[in-house]
Amino acid sequence: EMRLRDYTAADLAAVHAINQAEVPAVGDETLEALGRIGELSTIALVADDEATGEIGGFCMVLEPGTGYESGNYRWFEERYDRFVYLDRIAIAPSFQRRGLGRAFYAAVERLAAERCPDAGQFTLEVNLRPRNDTSLAFHAALGFVEVGQRETSYGALVSLMAKPP
Repeated sequence: EMRLRDYTAADLAAVHAINQAEVPAVGDETLEALGRIGELSTIALVADDEATGEIGGFCMVLEPGTGYESGNYRWFEERYDRFVYLDRIAIAPSFQRRGLGRAFYAAVERLAAERCPDAGQFTLEVNLRPRNDTSLAFHAALGFVEVGQRETSYGALVSLMAKPP
């Protein structure tokens, strides 16, 4: 049985291993840098197996004003007063196709309403180059719409997406 719970610093090594296995779908990060993003996050969740404790996925979500040095995050910061920004979500291959992605998004929306008064838009980006059709279809089905595109410093083209509260 999988459960979602709040991320703690003790989860960092497992979360980092999942993150690095999912590059380039998520950004390549050092252990230290990923730990810092976790510290900046208003909502950071892991999915683990209740029986074994094995971590199968995670997500990290930030509000405006953290000083986070992401160009995509800053794009939203320049355009929206209030938002929650999904910096990353990654699910280990052996835990995929179990509905964890949808469970994470539902939990983020619920927690944003609880923890972030007037949370505003739920924002994120999806790669257009290299194209991530699975992610584009997933986000369209959840009600996200493209609000812009940008070329990133790491050579990708991204679709910047938002979902109204």
